[in-house]
Amino acid sequence: MSQKITGKRVLVTGAGGFIGSHLTEALVKEGASVKALVTYNSRNDWGQLERLPESIRSQIEVYAGNIRDPYFVDRITKGAEIVFHLAALIPIPYSYLAPAEYVETNVRGTLHVLEACRKNGVARLLHTSTSETYGTALYTPIDEKHPLQGQSPYSASKIGADKLAESYWRSFELPVVIVRPFNTYGPRQSARAFLPTILTQALSGNTVRTGSLEPVRDMNYVGDTVRGFILAATASDVEGLTLNLGSGTGVTMGELMNVAFQILGRSPTVEVESTRLRPRNSEVYELIANADLARKTIGWESLTSLEMGLKKTMEWIAGNMSDYKPQIYNV
Repeated sequence: MSQKITGKRVLVTGAGGFIGSHLTEALVKEGASVKALVTYNSRNDWGQLERLPESIRSQIEVYAGNIRDPYFVDRITKGAEIVFHLAALIPIPYSYLAPAEYVETNVRGTLHVLEACRKNGVARLLHTSTSETYGTALYTPIDEKHPLQGQSPYSASKIGADKLAESYWRSFELPVVIVRPFNTYGPRQSARAFLPTILTQALSGNTVRTGSLEPVRDMNYVGDTVRGFILAATASDVEGLTLNLGSGTGVTMGELMNVAFQILGRSPTVEVESTRLRPRNSEVYELIANADLARKTIGWESLTSLEMGLKKTMEWIAGNMSDYKPQIYNV
């Protein structure tokens, strides 16, 4: 990791999510003073932060709220030197059902974070993008100059958020770095993602129902992605840049599934369900990263092999099956 994060006052939005919880844990271990934003609920449930050891959790200052409220965002941003902005609505199938919710959270919510960071003099804002903003590749590997294509309401909302972040750097010199992780997987990932979907079904029955197995994705273990976030937040002379975080290797969902089943030691029947398919013009068929810029500027590369990452992911899912509902399609 980066020793530059030790002792820094940081805020993580979206800390209760999959990547956010791993990032929050890593920041505490690196000696940062961490404030964490989780989505408010009446159960006082902190999402995946609940999974952290008490020794880590006790060191986090947790705030429950929502980035849709600009006053709340302004209040929790005060005093932060570095803000990691991960809060977002991300399930693509749900974005077909509730597009306005994605605009309110991903676009307007990001505006609130940007304005709060500007007002409160934050030294570095790390804004989280997604490889989905590229759409189906016009060329591979995909570098940061690749055109952005809104092929789902989700990706369109993230393009809007990215462009707002870019505009705050150009207009107000807000020290923003945009990180664009390609597909991240690992322990604590939600049921809406491909690997938890197929693995939980394979562990609980003999039939696995899935969407298209043709798309190609660049798979990266969550620990590698988190390391990239911290390096990007602490490196010098990277303000205004967009950095891809990806391995440069593509695998079809069908190939990924076969490798996972081999490691798991199971051979379930596989059924492709039409209800799990994206609309034809919305499907993103190929995403493979060119991460040369991240390698040159922050010294990052993806280090965890797919096999090792899958083993760690499977072990966690197998031990936490009560978190999932394998027979229900989670959009």
